[in-house]
Amino acid sequence: MATSRRSGGTAGGSAAKPLSGYVLHTHDWSESSLILEVWTRELGRVVALAKGAKRPYSQLRSVLLPFQRLHLQLGNKRLEGGAEVQLLRSAEWAGGGPMLSGAALLSGLHLNELLLRGVARHDPHPHLFDAYASTLAALVRSREDADEAMAAAALRAFELVFLADSGVLPDLARVTATQQPVQPAARHMLLSDAGVCTATSSHDAGISGAVLLALQTALQADDRDALQQACTGAPQELKSQLRALLHEHLGTSMLRTRALMVELAQLLDRGPGR
Repeated sequence: MATSRRSGGTAGGSAAKPLSGYVLHTHDWSESSLILEVWTRELGRVVALAKGAKRPYSQLRSVLLPFQRLHLQLGNKRLEGGAEVQLLRSAEWAGGGPMLSGAALLSGLHLNELLLRGVARHDPHPHLFDAYASTLAALVRSREDADEAMAAAALRAFELVFLADSGVLPDLARVTATQQPVQPAARHMLLSDAGVCTATSSHDAGISGAVLLALQTALQADDRDALQQACTGAPQELKSQLRALLHEHLGTSMLRTRALMVELAQLLDRGPGR
């Protein structure tokens, strides 16, 4: 039996400590049930079967929402269609901001796509989980304050943590090929095949060494506020160069959420009736 936002307890009187998690994606399993991709702090990304979640009277309907922190109880594992699935025994709302909408919603979907594509199942990443939670909070604040720069910085900061957690982000304080310290006044490129390089042309969309040093310091200190602040120093350059690193790491030429953003921008540019 599932618990709602108002009810407490867990199914079957289990004393097991609930998991902390978010719903990343859902798809239909039967006329009444859902398969969930769930991102948990304790177990990483897991697949869960939510029996009866689509029924009109199911308490799960108001709980299993994206971008809302949940307390989850999972049951025994079993194989469904060749995949390991756990039964969702209960789900309870654990707090969170207003539902994301507009540009903030697309940003949230971008975070989810990175996790779905780039994190293996049953591989816990508690540090990345905490970064995800704080990024969602930043997206809510940016929406309330109509601060697009804050939202962009929050996304770049999460992408950096994601790449660092995946082991593919080079040391931003050193030129990768020579291991010489990055010079604050020099401009650098962050390349998927060569790491941190000194920009060789004035036409290169380089990132200042001072920004790279601030990013590396914030990453090492696990200071997310400082990391977001440092991302404001080169917003467009970081966006394009981190995108290339993400595409290389995830093995794709374009993320689905990025393609959707491009399509929406094209529609807005055309305007009504064009």
